[in-house]
Amino acid sequence: MEDKTDLGLQEQQIKRNRIKKIKSSIIFGISIWILIISVLMGTLLVKLFQLENRLDILAESIISVEQVVENQKQKSAPSPEDNVSKDPVNLENQEEFLEEDAEKEEVQKIYLTFDDGPSSNTAKILDILKEKNIKATFFVIGKEDDESKAMYQRIVAEGHTLGMHSFSHKYSVIYESLEAFSEDVAHLQSYLAEVTGVTPTIMRFPGGSSNRVSNTDMKEFIKYLNEKGITYYDWNVESGDATSQAYTADELIQNVMKDIGIYHTSIVLMHDSSAKSATTEALGPMIEQLQAIGAELLPIDENTVPIQHIPADSVE
Repeated sequence: MEDKTDLGLQEQQIKRNRIKKIKSSIIFGISIWILIISVLMGTLLVKLFQLENRLDILAESIISVEQVVENQKQKSAPSPEDNVSKDPVNLENQEEFLEEDAEKEEVQKIYLTFDDGPSSNTAKILDILKEKNIKATFFVIGKEDDESKAMYQRIVAEGHTLGMHSFSHKYSVIYESLEAFSEDVAHLQSYLAEVTGVTPTIMRFPGGSSNRVSNTDMKEFIKYLNEKGITYYDWNVESGDATSQAYTADELIQNVMKDIGIYHTSIVLMHDSSAKSATTEALGPMIEQLQAIGAELLPIDENTVPIQHIPADSVE
């Protein structure tokens, strides 16, 4: 009788052990699946962020190519009237530009501008400008690390103009709606004021005011800036460093020197980015060539006539 009881107990123990093993196997299997899914989700999120950044870069390159094509179309027309329309400025000011162009002795004005900083190249750019005794304009994005804060402060301390280029520089975010755009601009403006003590009142739209990637009519954003007393500046001369083509430093200089001859006043588009080392390399020789032709290199200020692809005063 005892043997049967012991045998029954043994069988129950074996069953319990078997059930425990099954439970452990199930729990282990579920844990492995959770781990695998977590890793896959993390990987997908990283890929998603990378893809979003690549799309922003691609959008910027497309915009730059469109601007190059537009500039080439403008250059092909020889008539004096077309000389006016080549400069995408406020129509009310174009007569003034014609009068200035007629005065051949008047000095040509060049505004060197840098988008997208601060970056690992900002200090190098500032060193070159300081060495050449030239002031420029920096349309910056929002970065909160200590090195970037130091660069914002140095830009202001060395007499350059600090402008806004959006906090996030994510096209899909800032151009999603007027609310998103206004929040981004207000965030960047207050942040720069806090870091530098200077409240910037000028801006450059990512991709320019005539970009074709915005989900919202650009005139809504222009109206907002007009109401806030913020002046935006586009460009009429491109170095070419915004495109996907890898220009050499010499080619960047040639691009600028070729186009500045068209205008009495030129706003030159360049980029302050870790990936744009050719721009930094080109800057010193470019300044020397511009000075050699007698051009006056200036920072944008309240006296600078805006060059705008979409004139601000055309928006009610």
